[in-house]
Amino acid sequence: MYNFPIGIITDSFRTTVAEAIKKAAECGANGVQMYASRGELAPENMNSAKISEVKKHLGDNGLKVSAICGDLGRGFGNPEINPELIETSKRIMETAKELGTDIVTTHIGVVPSDPSHERYKIMQQACFELAEFADSMDAHFAVETGPETPEILKGFLDSLSSKGVAVNYDPANLVMVTNSDPVKGVYTLKDYIVHTHAKDGVHLFYRDPEIIYRVVPHIVEDPNAPKGRSFMEVALGTGKVDFVGLLKAYEEIGYKGYLTIEREVGSDPAKDIATAASYLRKIISEN
Repeated sequence: MYNFPIGIITDSFRTTVAEAIKKAAECGANGVQMYASRGELAPENMNSAKISEVKKHLGDNGLKVSAICGDLGRGFGNPEINPELIETSKRIMETAKELGTDIVTTHIGVVPSDPSHERYKIMQQACFELAEFADSMDAHFAVETGPETPEILKGFLDSLSSKGVAVNYDPANLVMVTNSDPVKGVYTLKDYIVHTHAKDGVHLFYRDPEIIYRVVPHIVEDPNAPKGRSFMEVALGTGKVDFVGLLKAYEEIGYKGYLTIEREVGSDPAKDIATAASYLRKIISEN
């Protein structure tokens, strides 16, 4: 039997942090991932009293923190705003440590396929600084997969010569955006994966990730390109992510981290999350 702990992103319940922690426990989760880049736990709202309050809610419900989400929604491709974003990210890493986790997950933007691209070097410099800070805290600033292929992301991470900047593996994003094989991607990124989002989706047609993630505001889509959404997030187990193969790959590479359920759409996320937790437990127990 596999031994992967199950987490749930509190924001997926669309309620307060305290209520979401309680609901996660009711779903049989082992831990939760919470946003510290916005809302109740944003840096400007955090102090020792708030830290103690959250830790009490966690303790009362028998849960740990799988990771903290530190996504600031801007990426690190703009040198003019990077200093502020980097400093905020450092404060979020400090908050994560106080809450009992070494992992902060984020989106850094879309890594260009060409290492000589100007934005590649800008992102690289920002991540050098974040990796150095993470290393000093024995922590990980984990880049979420999806905006680029696993091969491109690996090349970027290799260039940093550090595990301070690591990977938050989101198999659904890889399927939905780049139409990559998430099972193969596990082996590609095996040296960097420290956390996983358990989410599912389908790819409908290719759209430039720079358009999807709004990396370049002035980019204009080809008028002859297909219209409508290019992908869909769906309930866990109903999309194109091969979770049986994924967990087998995790076992083979020695990953022991969380499978943290994320549900960003749907009219009844609490129901979907409970179903997803049961689905994962079934796969874990049968293998």
